[in-house]
Amino acid sequence: MKRKSYATASMVIALALVIAGCGQENGAKSAGDGKKELKDVKVVLDWTPNTNHTGLYVAKEKGYYEEQGLNVSIIQPGEAGADTMVASGEVPFGISYQEGLTYARTEGVPLVSLAAVIQHNTSGFAAPVAKNIKSPKDFAGKTYGGFGGPSETAILQTLMEADHADSSTVKVINIGSADYFTAVKRDVDFSWIYYGWTGIEAELRNEPLDMIYMKDFSPKLDYYTPLLVTNEKMIQDNPDTVKAFMAATAQGYDFAIEHPDEAADLLLKGAPDLDSKLVKASQEWISKQYKAEASQWGIQKLEVYQGYADWMKEHKILDKPFDSAKAFTNDFLPGQGKGN
Repeated sequence: MKRKSYATASMVIALALVIAGCGQENGAKSAGDGKKELKDVKVVLDWTPNTNHTGLYVAKEKGYYEEQGLNVSIIQPGEAGADTMVASGEVPFGISYQEGLTYARTEGVPLVSLAAVIQHNTSGFAAPVAKNIKSPKDFAGKTYGGFGGPSETAILQTLMEADHADSSTVKVINIGSADYFTAVKRDVDFSWIYYGWTGIEAELRNEPLDMIYMKDFSPKLDYYTPLLVTNEKMIQDNPDTVKAFMAATAQGYDFAIEHPDEAADLLLKGAPDLDSKLVKASQEWISKQYKAEASQWGIQKLEVYQGYADWMKEHKILDKPFDSAKAFTNDFLPGQGKGN
């Protein structure tokens, strides 16, 4: 759940240029012993495996994908990144985030979100308690370790203005993908983390944090991160595959919500290099966040997409039209939309 540097506008434009002519890779695999053939499908992660991805591993390990006629491979992104791989058709499904999806669609890149993995934005700014950063006004005069994303300084400004403070007094340095715990001891006072992973790790390390969630200071910053995405061509040409994949995936996340300990074991089975104590503790925390107060896992709201896009426009991060209604669909969630 470390934050990656965001794609620049030029990268997004380059992606748009390579989409034409790329097709979906979907083969079929015999299940043997007289069983029906399974369709080979890949889903690419946004980062190394973590508890954001547990539902995928549960669906694979418990055979939910096979029950839907799919042979699913969970892969990690290459240099191009998950969004590029999905938008170009190299991989039909992937993990993304709302900011990247918004940028992509304004450049004509046909990414579409199929589900919100978590209902609310569980990320925010964290600092060791010794730094005495209790609210955004305490950012003043401190050093922030950033990742080079275009939204970071605007988010700092939004939070600090809400707390009647001047964001120009914050020193911003780029720490890239540096380890949070090393950075706050050596280079910076606070940084952006996902509490469900890094915050839980801090608890296990007995290094308590003060956590400031951005959603608490602006409802427009309560956006979806991460998302499960596909591309428009996949929806148009292979709707049955999309429906089958989402049925099994939703079943996987529903299991993780109800059985976090067993779900953690299944994630560890699929990704045995992970720290088992961290996975167990993180899964217990995040299982309550997947669905939150929503009617079902994965459901998405138009106002969340529109609100965040409006915020981006207000801060001149986004300068092109964005059609929120075309950025996502709930139609392939169980019980929703077409064919259910």
